[in-house]
Amino acid sequence: MNPLEFPIPSTLSGWLFVILALIILWVIVSVPVYFAGKIILGGKASFGDAMAATLGGVLVYFIVFFAVAIFLGALIGSVAVILGVVLALIAWLAVYRASFDTGWIGALGIVVVAWLVLIVLDFILVLAFGVAFPKFYPFMVRVGL
Repeated sequence: MNPLEFPIPSTLSGWLFVILALIILWVIVSVPVYFAGKIILGGKASFGDAMAATLGGVLVYFIVFFAVAIFLGALIGSVAVILGVVLALIAWLAVYRASFDTGWIGALGIVVVAWLVLIVLDFILVLAFGVAFPKFYPFMVRVGL
C-alpha cells in the first residue's frame, strides 16, 4: 500500500475517528501559527486568529490550486499547475493577512516564523517522545530532519 494513500472509512465510528483526528491536527498545527502571530504582531494575536488562519488558509489554498489547475489546465497545459501553486500561495497569504489584520510582510513573517516554530516543535517531539509531525514540508526531507 502506498503510504500516501488514505483509506476512506466505511463505518460511522471510522468517520468519527477521522473527524476527531482532523480536529486534533487542526489545533496542533494552529499552535505554531499562534506563537508566530504573537512574535510578529507583538502579542496582538489570539489563538482564535491562528485557528481561523490555519483552517481558512488550507481551504483557500486547495480551492484556488485545484480551480486553476483544472480550469486552466485544459487551456494552457501543465503550466497551470505552477500558476495554481503561485496563486494559491498568494491567496493563502491573503487569508493570514486578513485573519491577523496585518500587511503582506506581516503575513509572510507569520508564515516563516510558524514554519520555524513547527521545525523546533518537531525536533523537541522527536527527542522527547520519538514521534514527529508528518513530513509534509518537502524541504525537510532533503536535509534529513
